[in-house]
Amino acid sequence: MYKYPHGKNFSSTNLNFGSGTEICYLGSEIPVSASSMKVAVYGLSTEGYKIASHISNKGIPVSIIDDSSGMAITLKPDIAKTYSSVTSFIQDETLLDFEPFDVAINNASFIFFTPRIRKSWPDAKNHIGSKFQDVIKHVNKDSSIINTVPAGFGANNENITLIEHRTGLSVGKNIFYHYMPISSISSTVFESIIGTRSEVNPNLESMLSELYPDNTLKIVDIESAEYFYCIRILRHYGLMSPIFEICKFADSSFQSQMMGSHSFDDLYLDDLVSGLFDLNTILSSLTGISPLTLLLKGNIATVENYIKYLTEQIKIILKKYELKASKTKAIISWTFDPNEMRGDRLEIISRLESRLKDYVGDVERHDSMFDFYSSEKKLIVVSCSKIDFERINKNNPNSDIIIVKATPLFGQSSIHS
Repeated sequence: MYKYPHGKNFSSTNLNFGSGTEICYLGSEIPVSASSMKVAVYGLSTEGYKIASHISNKGIPVSIIDDSSGMAITLKPDIAKTYSSVTSFIQDETLLDFEPFDVAINNASFIFFTPRIRKSWPDAKNHIGSKFQDVIKHVNKDSSIINTVPAGFGANNENITLIEHRTGLSVGKNIFYHYMPISSISSTVFESIIGTRSEVNPNLESMLSELYPDNTLKIVDIESAEYFYCIRILRHYGLMSPIFEICKFADSSFQSQMMGSHSFDDLYLDDLVSGLFDLNTILSSLTGISPLTLLLKGNIATVENYIKYLTEQIKIILKKYELKASKTKAIISWTFDPNEMRGDRLEIISRLESRLKDYVGDVERHDSMFDFYSSEKKLIVVSCSKIDFERINKNNPNSDIIIVKATPLFGQSSIHS
């Protein structure tokens, strides 16, 4: 059984998971009055709003902080129920109650760190670090900081050292730090995890109850949380990257035999990009050359190379249909959440747009609900996710357009006109 540094065991009902790891089944009652606690969620991201709404609906006072403006917004239960998404919430910001973000953090017993990250590596590390320092400058004694941003090996210990240096407090004794990485990759194999150096506050457990599938949260030490999360990400890419790489060499015979296979046809560029931030995060924490660094670099290269491969294939399409750049319009159809914590999809769509402009003069971005109006120009639509492809086919059954599926089996069999 895993022991806390204090010598205490987990107080919740646990199942031993081997090697000192346990699954903790979260309770449903909050031992302390909900109104006596205050929560601050730093980051007006989709992930942050989900946590804030969930906690607000339990009757606990919550402030969600817009990290771009530095203002905190009071999220009351009626507001949380009215606005199901952060997008709709942001649109009506003028009707909400505001306060300075430092006041919200100073008054909070629990601070969740869920920033919107809009920098690419290696700049992302300093970007995240700067936001984290903004938070810890205003935390109080006995408060709990919950970091939800995926971290590489040793990064959480660096955060702990920073907290102790800036506050003069001791993590695990009079201030608390937990690592609860939020994954953008769904999994039926890996449970949600929280890494800690101290016993998890029962109030925190109760706040998080019902937020996760099966109402379970795996509680481990911080280092183990980093290892578990790395394994989760690499398992995801270990099943997917080989498919994207090998299919580049596939001939027409292979394509015709495998077309329609869910293992190939349901994978899109959107899936390939989903954990790119996480791969870079883990890689940035390693030094030297090892099988692990090569594995991480290989998966990152798969993403990078597929963008090049995709644009080269579109160049081939232009030649095949004898389409002139001046008489062709390319539309990137990619429906995704612009407010999600990670900014990888925004970065990749910008890079794809830039590369396509080398071959097609007119390039636009749209989600799949866009009405592909008739145009004098020939339309090539690149569908970057399964939902985009299905919606385009449904909404534009008779359109004279070329639809390209950004899947591993990119070829004649994945082009419709």
